[in-house]
Amino acid sequence: MKENNPATGHLAAFVTIFVWGTTFISTKILLKTFTPVEILFLRFMLGYLVLWLVKPHFLRPGQKGQEKYFIAAGLCGVTLYYLLENVALMYTQASNVGVVISVAPFFTAIFSRLFLHGGRPSRRFYFGFVLAICGIFLISFSSEQALQLNPLGDVLALLAAVVWAVYAVITRKISEFGYHTVQTTRRTFFYGLIFMIPAVVLMDFRVTPDQLLDGSNLGNILFLGLGASAVCFVTWNLAVRKLGSVRTSVYIYLVPVITTVTSVIVLHEKITAAAAGGIGLTLAGLFLSESGHRVKKQI
Repeated sequence: MKENNPATGHLAAFVTIFVWGTTFISTKILLKTFTPVEILFLRFMLGYLVLWLVKPHFLRPGQKGQEKYFIAAGLCGVTLYYLLENVALMYTQASNVGVVISVAPFFTAIFSRLFLHGGRPSRRFYFGFVLAICGIFLISFSSEQALQLNPLGDVLALLAAVVWAVYAVITRKISEFGYHTVQTTRRTFFYGLIFMIPAVVLMDFRVTPDQLLDGSNLGNILFLGLGASAVCFVTWNLAVRKLGSVRTSVYIYLVPVITTVTSVIVLHEKITAAAAGGIGLTLAGLFLSESGHRVKKQI
């Protein structure tokens, strides 16, 4: 498909977010047996190996200075983001983390403007952002559980959002190098795993064959490693190449929507009126942010 046709990018972004919005089920099941760091290392190691099987060719950067972008992408998009998110969940509610991380598109727009010298999103983009955040807030706090501020956890979640925005901008820069998306994703995973080693050592990584061969554990690790990591990081990077970092990032608004709908279908949870209203606001915000992204060039 032609580069100027965004249909592939929108499809790739939606597929990515749809899968990422359902990963909470697998992660919740695996947390009964594994620690967050163990899950993180296993899923990205599996994803890395699968990407080698898909395209077993070395990536040799053609210009000096390109390697630093892959290193930064691995550090931000794989290691720091997921570690910050997981640690944040230890100190604050999941609903808090969901709301705070959803501000990532806002930071992406700022960083893209500053470092990629792209055009300025219109007012509709920012109005859509506010609308989506209001909707996400309603979805996250639609139950009887009241909002509780937990400074440490909430700050860590905010840092995770900033780190993801940095990753989105770096990914956009990498897409300009012209390499195959599978190869660039695999190289990002490689550096992410390297930076993960200190956390693995410090946090007492212990995974036994019996744990891995358990049917439930194996199935969920395969889903996270193959689907949420290998496939989805490739489709996300493809979307960034087609749409730009900002337009792709606004799809993050859909994560709590998909999570809520999945909970109704899979876990048979009831959807409240507030959550239904929140879904409507979030979808409206997504539409406005996408349609309001009138810039001189993709960022």
